[in-house]
Amino acid sequence: MVHKIDKPESEESAADRRVHQRFETAIAVDYASGETFLFAYLQNISEMGIFIRTDHPAPIGTCLRLRFQVDPDDKADPLTLDGEVTWVNPLRASGDNLNPGMGVRFSQLTPDKREQVVSLVRTVAYLHQDEDEHDADA
Repeated sequence: MVHKIDKPESEESAADRRVHQRFETAIAVDYASGETFLFAYLQNISEMGIFIRTDHPAPIGTCLRLRFQVDPDDKADPLTLDGEVTWVNPLRASGDNLNPGMGVRFSQLTPDKREQVVSLVRTVAYLHQDEDEHDADA
Protein backbone atom coordinates (compact mmCIF):
# COMPACT_ATOMS: atom_id res chain seq x y z
CA MET A 1 0.00 0.00 0.00
CA VAL A 2 1.34 3.45 -0.88
CA HIS A 3 0.37 6.66 0.95
CA LYS A 4 1.63 10.23 0.93
CA ILE A 5 2.97 11.18 4.34
CA ASP A 6 4.43 14.24 5.97
CA LYS A 7 7.14 14.30 8.61
CA PRO A 8 6.64 16.29 11.83
CA GLU A 9 7.88 19.88 11.91
CA SER A 10 10.80 18.84 14.14
CA GLU A 11 12.17 16.52 11.43
CA GLU A 12 11.65 18.61 8.33
CA SER A 13 10.65 22.19 7.60
CA ALA A 14 7.28 22.95 6.05
CA ALA A 15 9.02 24.33 2.95
CA ASP A 16 10.90 21.05 2.42
CA ARG A 17 7.67 19.06 2.69
CA ARG A 18 6.05 21.16 0.00
CA VAL A 19 9.02 20.89 -2.34
CA HIS A 20 9.77 17.17 -1.86
CA GLN A 21 6.64 15.10 -1.29
CA ARG A 22 7.20 11.79 0.47
CA PHE A 23 5.34 8.66 -0.53
CA GLU A 24 4.94 5.56 1.60
CA THR A 25 6.15 2.39 -0.07
CA ALA A 26 7.67 -1.02 0.58
CA ILE A 27 10.68 -1.33 -1.74
CA ALA A 28 13.47 -3.74 -0.84
CA VAL A 29 16.85 -2.06 -0.33
CA ASP A 30 20.35 -3.43 0.15
CA TYR A 31 22.68 -1.03 1.89
CA ALA A 32 26.32 -1.10 2.84
CA SER A 33 28.58 0.89 5.12
CA GLY A 34 32.18 -0.18 4.90
CA GLU A 35 32.23 -3.97 5.23
CA THR A 36 28.69 -4.17 6.65
CA PHE A 37 25.96 -5.23 4.21
CA LEU A 38 22.29 -5.23 5.25
CA PHE A 39 18.84 -5.75 3.73
CA ALA A 40 15.72 -3.79 4.69
CA TYR A 41 12.71 -2.02 3.19
CA LEU A 42 12.21 1.59 2.23
CA GLN A 43 9.23 2.86 4.15
CA ASN A 44 8.96 6.10 2.23
CA ILE A 45 10.74 7.96 -0.54
CA SER A 46 11.12 11.49 -1.90
CA GLU A 47 13.37 13.04 -4.51
CA MET A 48 15.91 13.88 -1.79
CA GLY A 49 15.96 10.77 0.38
CA ILE A 50 14.39 7.72 1.94
CA PHE A 51 13.33 6.31 5.29
CA ILE A 52 14.63 2.79 5.91
CA ARG A 53 12.64 0.75 8.42
CA THR A 54 15.14 -1.12 10.62
CA ASP A 55 15.53 -2.11 14.25
CA HIS A 56 19.26 -1.35 13.96
CA PRO A 57 19.70 2.09 12.35
CA ALA A 58 23.20 3.31 11.56
CA PRO A 59 24.47 6.35 13.48
CA ILE A 60 23.81 9.85 12.14
CA GLY A 61 26.52 10.82 9.67
CA THR A 62 27.09 7.26 8.41
CA CYS A 63 27.63 7.11 4.64
CA LEU A 64 25.74 4.31 2.92
CA ARG A 65 25.75 2.74 -0.53
CA LEU A 66 22.09 2.02 -1.40
CA ARG A 67 20.76 -0.38 -4.02
CA PHE A 68 17.06 -0.83 -4.79
CA GLN A 69 14.53 -1.56 -7.51
CA VAL A 70 10.78 -0.95 -7.60
CA ASP A 71 9.90 -4.03 -9.65
CA PRO A 72 11.81 -7.19 -8.66
CA ASP A 73 10.87 -8.72 -12.04
CA ASP A 74 12.57 -5.84 -13.89
CA LYS A 75 15.70 -7.06 -15.68
CA ALA A 76 17.38 -3.64 -15.53
CA ASP A 77 20.23 -3.05 -13.10
CA PRO A 78 19.09 -1.86 -9.66
CA LEU A 79 19.45 1.84 -8.87
CA THR A 80 22.64 2.38 -6.84
CA LEU A 81 23.05 5.63 -4.88
CA ASP A 82 25.11 7.07 -2.07
CA GLY A 83 23.42 8.56 0.96
CA GLU A 84 24.06 9.81 4.46
CA VAL A 85 22.07 9.01 7.59
CA THR A 86 20.62 12.36 8.71
CA TRP A 87 18.25 11.26 11.48
CA VAL A 88 17.49 8.14 13.49
CA ASN A 89 14.37 6.85 15.21
CA PRO A 90 15.86 4.16 17.51
CA LEU A 91 14.11 1.01 18.66
CA ARG A 92 13.13 1.50 22.30
CA ALA A 93 13.11 -1.33 24.85
CA SER A 94 9.84 0.06 26.26
CA GLY A 95 8.11 -0.78 22.97
CA ASP A 96 6.68 2.73 22.58
CA ASN A 97 8.38 3.18 19.20
CA LEU A 98 6.60 1.21 16.51
CA ASN A 99 8.52 2.78 13.62
CA PRO A 100 12.28 2.48 14.21
CA GLY A 101 14.65 3.29 11.38
CA MET A 102 16.75 5.99 9.76
CA GLY A 103 16.33 8.89 7.38
CA VAL A 104 18.89 8.85 4.57
CA ARG A 105 19.53 11.87 2.34
CA PHE A 106 20.85 11.09 -1.12
CA SER A 107 24.31 12.54 -1.75
CA GLN A 108 26.45 13.20 -4.80
CA LEU A 109 23.60 12.76 -7.28
CA THR A 110 24.76 13.10 -10.89
CA PRO A 111 22.14 14.46 -13.32
CA ASP A 112 21.56 10.89 -14.57
CA LYS A 113 21.12 9.48 -11.05
CA ARG A 114 18.80 12.37 -10.11
CA GLU A 115 16.62 11.58 -13.13
CA GLN A 116 16.51 7.91 -12.08
CA VAL A 117 15.41 8.94 -8.57
CA VAL A 118 12.75 11.30 -9.98
CA SER A 119 11.51 8.48 -12.23
CA LEU A 120 11.36 6.09 -9.27
CA VAL A 121 9.43 8.62 -7.16
CA ARG A 122 7.02 9.23 -10.06
CA THR A 123 6.45 5.47 -10.33
CA VAL A 124 5.71 5.22 -6.60
CA ALA A 125 3.44 8.30 -6.81
CA TYR A 126 1.62 6.79 -9.81
CA LEU A 127 1.06 3.56 -7.89
CA HIS A 128 -0.24 5.65 -4.97
CA GLN A 129 -2.65 7.54 -7.24
CA ASP A 130 -3.82 4.33 -8.94
CA GLU A 131 -4.46 2.68 -5.55
CA ASP A 132 -6.40 5.73 -4.29
CA GLU A 133 -8.61 5.67 -7.41
CA HIS A 134 -9.19 1.93 -6.98
CA ASP A 135 -10.17 2.44 -3.32
CA ALA A 136 -12.58 5.24 -4.30
CA ASP A 137 -14.29 2.95 -6.86
CA ALA A 138 -14.81 0.14 -4.34
